[in-house]
Amino acid sequence: MDRVMPIYVTQPGMPPMEEFTALLKQIWESKILTNNGPFHQQFEKELADYLGVKYISLFANGTLALITALQTLRITGEVITTPYSFVATTHALWWNNIKPVFADIESDYFNLDPEKVEAAITPQTTAILPVHVYGNPCKMERFQKIAKTHNLKLIFDAAQAFGVKINENSVLNFGDLSILSFHATKVFNTFEGGAIVCHDQKMKERIDLLKNFGYAGETTVIEPGINAKMNEIQAAFGLLQLKHVDQFVAQRKTITELYRTQLIDVPGISFFKDMPGVDQNYSYFPILIDAGAYGKTRDEVYNLLKQHNIYARRYFYPLITQFPTYKEILTANPKDLPFAEKITEQVLCLPIYPNLAKDEVILICELIRNNVRS
Repeated sequence: MDRVMPIYVTQPGMPPMEEFTALLKQIWESKILTNNGPFHQQFEKELADYLGVKYISLFANGTLALITALQTLRITGEVITTPYSFVATTHALWWNNIKPVFADIESDYFNLDPEKVEAAITPQTTAILPVHVYGNPCKMERFQKIAKTHNLKLIFDAAQAFGVKINENSVLNFGDLSILSFHATKVFNTFEGGAIVCHDQKMKERIDLLKNFGYAGETTVIEPGINAKMNEIQAAFGLLQLKHVDQFVAQRKTITELYRTQLIDVPGISFFKDMPGVDQNYSYFPILIDAGAYGKTRDEVYNLLKQHNIYARRYFYPLITQFPTYKEILTANPKDLPFAEKITEQVLCLPIYPNLAKDEVILICELIRNNVRS
């Protein structure tokens, strides 16, 4: 029997409406809607403090942040990145007239493989763009060593890694720059939104200049910038979210642990354990479905859940290299990306969000458990 109310793969965590309404009244009274207003300034400071970083610059969304980060570091030529990510990672390169070069992923947490990256470096390579997939940190120190050895820039796409720490240190404190997304699907959201994290004041000043048309004063434009500023309504919402995000993460952890308990002994189903030394944000709950052991393919399970009004997602499917816009212009060969090609056909992200009920998680798990080899 189909469910009447759907269960989506995610829903945004949100503060109480009355808290937001109080801040909206202040915005209406001030009539300051954008352009580095008081909420923007306060949010930038409080967010940096919360994340444990020195400098952060707010953006209207994460894609604009990544596009601007590449401009900030004056990246050209070729950048080595992962095929296993949301397509915006590569789109930002293409919008900067940079050629993406794809390397395979590791088998443990599906992050970009440093050894494959080093093997792909050519005289045209100028930077490395790894992604902390599902919020699990990639091998940052190894990437930093590779970047230093080959004189490359290093930008981390941390869109999925809000608040993640390794050995008590934020993952955002590595590389030249890190990029965050505050999209509605993320653990921490400001409707839309994003940020660039950097490590010195001079770099922040350049980022702030580029996201505001290149203006260095009322009548002075230093270089062609873009309009990528976060507005006051987003910033006010973000300030409230900081009060609640720890609770959201705790609720996600509880759901993750329930999934693990319910699915631990299902043949053909596997999932991540927490990474040692890492404070997770539990942004996703991906499972892998081995069709031989389980008796159904990933897509059959995806459609089974959909028949019951449960909308899981195949993150990340297809690979970026398989999209027509890249497949036709790049030379990536499936034999060069064997593990990414395998995982994209097996992965299924199950619903996870703060208000997902325990009985809904159990229902999802029962559907998966009861359909083994049926």
